[in-house]
Amino acid sequence: MTSNRAPVLQFIGAARTVTGSKSLLDLPGGRVLVDCGLYQGRKKLRLANWQPFPVDPATIDAVVLTHAHIDHCGYLPRLVKLGFDGPVWCTPGTAELVRILLPDSAHLQEEEAAYANRRGYSKHDPALPLYTDADAQAAIELLRPAGFGETVTVRPGIDVTWHRAGHILGAAFVRVGLRESDTTVVFSGDLGRPTHPLLLPPDPIGAADVLVVESTYGETEHLELDADGVIADVVNDAASCGGVVVVPAFAVDRTEVVLWHLDQLVATGRVPSIPVFVDSPMASRALDFYRGEARRGSPEIRPELHGRELFPALDIVETRSTDESKALNTRRGPMVIVSASGMATGGRVVHHLANRLGDSRNTVLLAGFQAPGTRGDQLRSGATKLKMLGRYVPVRANVVSLELSSHADRSELLDWIGTADAPQIAYVNHGEVDAAVALADAIETERRLPAVVPQPGERVRLNGT
Repeated sequence: MTSNRAPVLQFIGAARTVTGSKSLLDLPGGRVLVDCGLYQGRKKLRLANWQPFPVDPATIDAVVLTHAHIDHCGYLPRLVKLGFDGPVWCTPGTAELVRILLPDSAHLQEEEAAYANRRGYSKHDPALPLYTDADAQAAIELLRPAGFGETVTVRPGIDVTWHRAGHILGAAFVRVGLRESDTTVVFSGDLGRPTHPLLLPPDPIGAADVLVVESTYGETEHLELDADGVIADVVNDAASCGGVVVVPAFAVDRTEVVLWHLDQLVATGRVPSIPVFVDSPMASRALDFYRGEARRGSPEIRPELHGRELFPALDIVETRSTDESKALNTRRGPMVIVSASGMATGGRVVHHLANRLGDSRNTVLLAGFQAPGTRGDQLRSGATKLKMLGRYVPVRANVVSLELSSHADRSELLDWIGTADAPQIAYVNHGEVDAAVALADAIETERRLPAVVPQPGERVRLNGT
């Protein structure tokens, strides 16, 4: 319970950066945390995951999740480790994916700590994981699903409703109604695109007094590139010279979008059918979920895909075990390896990059946003060598960057904001500084709505805004 007399919104994470989403509603009736994400990318940000939480986690009454990406849910096990034991509210799809992602995240952190201890390249002795599988399982036990359009009273006087965001399966923007101050706050989470090949577009906002909106692409318009043409060129080049295409891809949704494009190309004969390896246990489980939702005709999936098997033209091999993954390092091309993580910050893709970057026949296809400081960003920026697994690896492989983003761009964000009924202010977060400032400026000039880019940790009153 908090002693605040006025409702306050605090931007604990993702203020002026893309990852680590955490927004705290510090209210007279309790504390509610909207999203609980892990910082990723630059070392300074990753170290922030280890900093003390700004309030005692035991005083937080509930967590509300917008979706299951690690930068929105990946801090949950740490929060539980530090004393949080309240409910974690989310859509059923998000709950399903969180059950997949959190144990995998814990495993990767335990594995990385163990590897650092074996190789002795950590500054800490011993290197410890941020949290363990036991912490992840404890967080999963707190999940409480709520359907789209359903309103849940998460604390007396605090009502939350989830609406389709079209970003990944289960993704929502959330409407939080604060009865005592008669204020409605809408959190965008990560907003999807109207053109997503598998998912339906975001719902309109409707009633809202305060908007908290992401700005990943706040200064960028997604170019109408021929994505199929770019991928076709990469795959055909690999097929002609026996090369390997390594695709760092987020395990949830980005993997499916990459496979959708590959499937269209094979089905139409634009590329040959070469083996496609999905090398991520987490991605394989998410792939199972997407396939199942298409078969059952989920209301989030585009109607034309209802009752169908996804990616029927592809020769997909899922390498779920560590030994199967290691065996890929000795396999010759041509082949495609789709592996997590999407920004090459960790996971099995790091081993594939370490093994394949030195060969000019190979290609790294970067299929989405690369946060500053990540290995993906370094590759995109033309790095000639890359540090991974404690050593430097020369970059001789081709590097091709392609935006297959599931994030709305500047115009799409502004269009969505335009569906709000008479909002009073917008807070722009979850974006790098330039992107957030650019979107805030556009909101003020094009939507004539006051917009603020909050500082990390900044607190703002919600009544009287």
